[in-house]
Amino acid sequence: MTINKLTLLALLTTLSAVGGLIKIPAAAGSVALDSLPALLAASVLSGGAGAVVGVFGHMISALLAGMPLGPSHLLIAVEMGLSVWLFGWIFQKNLPVVAAGLFFILNGLIAPIPFYFLIGKGFYLSILPSLCIAAFLNLTIAHFAYPNLKKFFRRKAGDMG
Repeated sequence: MTINKLTLLALLTTLSAVGGLIKIPAAAGSVALDSLPALLAASVLSGGAGAVVGVFGHMISALLAGMPLGPSHLLIAVEMGLSVWLFGWIFQKNLPVVAAGLFFILNGLIAPIPFYFLIGKGFYLSILPSLCIAAFLNLTIAHFAYPNLKKFFRRKAGDMG
């Protein structure tokens, strides 16, 4: 891995942490807008790059929020990484609508399923609206930011060889 690629991933992870400071009230603390940089990384670089940004960005966001779900944030980070990786993989196949729809379903509806069993049905149902709103907002902002950033990121990725 080149220093340029490492720097770009660090920058996007930092932006993910900043997005983590933008909160949507939820049943357990709040849901953050920290997946936007991960979606952009997955769109313009690769699903793997997006997954790295998603995992580290979520963990930083959770730390800044005081880790309201404790060690369960490790599970959430892995789910985020897998969701963003899959988004990037499908997006790179020129299926952006399918990628976005799948990310929305995975991030907004499927990822919290373990908490149905760990915490209860009430928690699961109460967290869904916030997660769906956050997924929708992250995807919408990424959709509008992508065309403007595509050229810049492609050039930087080319410089990284």
